[in-house]
Amino acid sequence: MSIPPSPTAAPPENSSELYAGEDPGDKASKLRQWPGDLAMGLKFAFTGGREGWIRALLTGVGVGLGVALLLLTTAIPNAMQAREDREYARMDFAIGDAEPAKSDNTVLVAHVDTEFRDLEVRGRQLEPEGPRAPLPPGINKFPAPGEMFVSPALKDLLDSKDAGLLRERIPYRITGSIGESGLIGSGELAYYTGGRSLAEFADDSAISRIDTFQATKGASGETDPVLLLLVLLVFVVLLMPVGVFIAAGVRVGGERRDRRLAALRLVGADSRMTRRIAAGEALGGAFLGLAFGIGFFLIGRQIAGTVELFGVSVFPSYLDPAPALAVLIAVAVPAAAVAVTLLALRGVVIEPLGVVRTAKPARRRLWWRLLLPLGGLGLLAPMIGQGSGNGTFNEYMVAGGVILLLVGVTALLPWVVENVVARLNSGPVSWQLAVRRLQLSSGTAARMVNGIAVAVAGAIALQMLFSGVQSDYTEPTGQDASRVQVEVSLPAPVSLADAQRKLADTPGVRRTVAVSTTLLGVSRKNPESSVGLTVGDCAALREVAKLPSCREGDAFTLHGSWPDEETVELAEPGRKLFVNPTFEDSGERTEAPWTVPRDIKKAVPYKDPTGWERNGFLMTTKALPTAVASDISGIIHARLDPSVPEGLEMVRNAVAEIHPLAIPTMYAPNERSQNYDIIRTGLFVGAACVLALIGASLLVSQLEQLRERRKLLSALVAFGTRRRTLSLSVLWQTAIPVALGLALALIVGLTLGGVLLRMTDTAIRVDWASVLAMTGIGAAAVLAVTALSVPPLLRLMRPDGLRTE
Repeated sequence: MSIPPSPTAAPPENSSELYAGEDPGDKASKLRQWPGDLAMGLKFAFTGGREGWIRALLTGVGVGLGVALLLLTTAIPNAMQAREDREYARMDFAIGDAEPAKSDNTVLVAHVDTEFRDLEVRGRQLEPEGPRAPLPPGINKFPAPGEMFVSPALKDLLDSKDAGLLRERIPYRITGSIGESGLIGSGELAYYTGGRSLAEFADDSAISRIDTFQATKGASGETDPVLLLLVLLVFVVLLMPVGVFIAAGVRVGGERRDRRLAALRLVGADSRMTRRIAAGEALGGAFLGLAFGIGFFLIGRQIAGTVELFGVSVFPSYLDPAPALAVLIAVAVPAAAVAVTLLALRGVVIEPLGVVRTAKPARRRLWWRLLLPLGGLGLLAPMIGQGSGNGTFNEYMVAGGVILLLVGVTALLPWVVENVVARLNSGPVSWQLAVRRLQLSSGTAARMVNGIAVAVAGAIALQMLFSGVQSDYTEPTGQDASRVQVEVSLPAPVSLADAQRKLADTPGVRRTVAVSTTLLGVSRKNPESSVGLTVGDCAALREVAKLPSCREGDAFTLHGSWPDEETVELAEPGRKLFVNPTFEDSGERTEAPWTVPRDIKKAVPYKDPTGWERNGFLMTTKALPTAVASDISGIIHARLDPSVPEGLEMVRNAVAEIHPLAIPTMYAPNERSQNYDIIRTGLFVGAACVLALIGASLLVSQLEQLRERRKLLSALVAFGTRRRTLSLSVLWQTAIPVALGLALALIVGLTLGGVLLRMTDTAIRVDWASVLAMTGIGAAAVLAVTALSVPPLLRLMRPDGLRTE
C-alpha cells in the first residue's frame, strides 16, 4: 500500500494516479469520508460571519428563483386542467344531446356576452321554469330581472371611473357576487342577471333550455403534430434558461470559496477532500435555495391570483405542482449543485498557498464544444420535411436536439468571450480595466450572460417557427372590413326598421344597411325544394346585387356566375311559393303564400360585405307579405367613423338598448385557430415569467460580482481613480460579454429556427423585425440590471471598503 501524501504536498490531480496501488479497503475508507466532508461543507455554507451569510443568501436567492419558476411550470398543466374543468362545470348548452322539454327542473339561459375595449365580458340571463331549476356554479339563488350577480373583477371594473359606457350597457343592480367555483380565473369578467319572457325567443341560437349546468367532456380529436411540436418546444425553450440560472446560482462566491479551500489545504486537507467540502457547501446553498424557492413559489402563487397576463388569469388553488415533478425538483437541484461544483473544480488546482486559477488559465478547446450543437442538429435532421401529414414528431429526439443546441450556446460562449477579449487592447482607462478583468476571468463573465443568451436563442427560434406556420392556422373570413365594420344580428320579433333608425342616430355611425333573410319553398311544411330570400330597401339590395332598376314593391331573381337550377325552376311567373316555410327543427313560425309576379326582374349578385354571393330571390320591403314581416330575423351592417372616440363602445350600447339578445360582431379579414392562439398566449405568459427570472438572477449575479471586487474597487478609488472611470469599466465588463452572447444567440437561434421550419415542411422566412425585437429585449433586460446595480456600485467605491475583519 502506498504512503498517503503529506498534508502540504499537492496530490496528483488524476484520480487513477491518486488511487494507484491502493487496496479496496482504502477506497471504502475514502467513500466513508464523503458524509463527513459534505457535512463540513454544509457547516461552512452557513458560518463565516456576515460574509458567509451574504454568500449563502445570494446563493439561496439565485437558486430559489429558478426553483420557484420550475415549481410554477410543473403547476401549469394542473392550472389549465382546472380552468377547463370549471368551464365544463358551468356549461349552459347541450353538447350532442337533444334539448330537454320544459319542466319544473329546467332553466332558460340567454347568452348576452359583450366586449369592452377589447376585454371580454361573459354575460348570462337566467329564467327558471320551475322550483327545481338548476343553479349555475358560484351563485346560491337566481337573480331577479333588473338584478345581477357579478364577478369580483367585473365589480372592480364597473366601480372604476372610466367604465361609464359599460355601466350603461349592463345597468342592472348588483345584488351578489359570483363565487370562485363559477369562474375560470380571478380576472374573469362575468355576470348573471334575471331574464324575462325568454321563451318568446326560444328559437334563437343564443338561448338554451337545460336541466343541468354540468357537461360531459367529449372525446378529443386527433391533435395536429405541428401544434404538439410547438407545445413541446415552448416548454423546452422556457425551461432551459431556468436550468442555466440554477447552475450559475450554485457558483455564487466561487472565487472566495476557492480561497477558503486553499486555507483548508494549509491545515491538512487533500485535494479530494476540498472538493467534497466544496460540494457540501454547494449542497447547503442548494438546500437553502429549495427553501427560498418554495417561499417564492408560495408568494408568487398568491400574487398570481391578482394578475392577468394576455387575458389569462388563475386562482391560487389552481397552482398545485404535480407531486412526482415536485419530488424530482427537490432531488435534481441539490444533485445538480454538487455536479456543477465538482465539474467547475476540475480545472482549478487548489494549493495550500493559493489558487492556481489566479494565473492565466490554459486556452479553452473548441472541438468538444462544437460536438453539442452538431449532435443536436444530428437528432433533428431525420425529421426534416416531415410536416404535419406524416404523424407526430419524435418528442425525445426533438427535446434532445433542441437541448443540445441550446446547451451548445453555454459551451461555446466562454470560448468566444475568451478569444475575443484576448485580442482587445488599446482604449481609454475604463476600457482597459474592463478588458483586463475579462481576460483574467472570462468564464465568470460568460456565466452571467449564458442564461440570457440561451433565452434569446430559444426565443428567436420559436418566433421564427410561430411566424412561419402562422399562415397554416389563419384562414381568410372573406369579410370586407373596408365596407362594414360591425354586423348586428337581431332576434325575429325586433323591428328591423326601428333598430336601423336607432343605430343610424348613434354617434360614430356613418351609414347603416339593413336586410332580412329567410327561405322561399314550394310548400308550407318541410318543402322538398327551397331557395334563399333577401329582403331590404333598394339601397340595401344594391349592396348584394347589381339591379337593373329598383323601386318599392319590386322583386328580383338572382342569376350569378354559377348555374342555380333550383332558382330558375322556382322563378316561373305565376308559381305559388311560401315565404318562411316551417321545418321539423325550426319550431313554430308563420308562413305566407307568395306568387311570382309576371314582371319579376333579373339581377346579378356580387359578394356582400360578408364575402357571400347570394342566390335565390330579392324583395323590397313592400313586396314581402306582411304576415311574416315580424317573424323574420334581420341583420344590420354599420360603417363606423374612426374619428369619433369610443364610437364602437357607443354602438355596442345602442345595440344593447335595442334588445339584450341583439349581437354585434366586429368584421375581420382573417380568423386564427383557437388552439394556435392558446399555445401562442402560453408562450407569451411563460416568456414574461422567464424574463422576470432573467432580470432577478442577473441582478443577483451582478451584486455578487461587485461584492467580490469590493476591495479592488476601494483600492482603485484610494489611489485616485475617478468614479466615472470605474463605473464605465463595470459597464464595459457587462456590455462586451452581452454583445458576444447575443451575437452567438442570434446565430444559434436562426439555425434552430430554420431547422424547425424545415421539419414542419415550411419555407424558411426570417422576420427580422421580430428577431431584432427578441435580441433587443434581451439587451434591455441586461441594461436594466446594470442600471439597478449602479447605486450599490457607488456605495462600494469608498476607501473604507478596504477594512476587513
